[in-house]
Amino acid sequence: MRGILLILILVVVLAIGAFATGLLNLNPVQEARAPTVAAEDGKLKVKGGQAPKVQVEAGKIAIGTGQATVAVPRLEVRPAGGAQQQTQQQQQTQQQQPGAQPAPAQDGVTTSDATER
Repeated sequence: MRGILLILILVVVLAIGAFATGLLNLNPVQEARAPTVAAEDGKLKVKGGQAPKVQVEAGKIAIGTGQATVAVPRLEVRPAGGAQQQTQQQQQTQQQQPGAQPAPAQDGVTTSDATER
């Protein structure tokens, strides 16, 4: 019973979301009329009414690809203590020598601006 109630709540929430975002639009075409009921000679006489007619317009969702420019953060590893001075010296040496590969620090960690794609 709880499962059915949960599914009904989910359907109602999705329907509200579809209306709120404009994904689903309902336009009434024909109004509803209630049936007429009359009691004659101890019997009920019912004359049929009319169900409403509604035109439903559904939005479209398009999925595609495109190009975008994304800023990639720079990663810099700074060892603690005295190893920091040695790392700064290595970076200065690399800046003076263009095209040189980054040298590993004492703990085997390298610093670089390069990113993998």
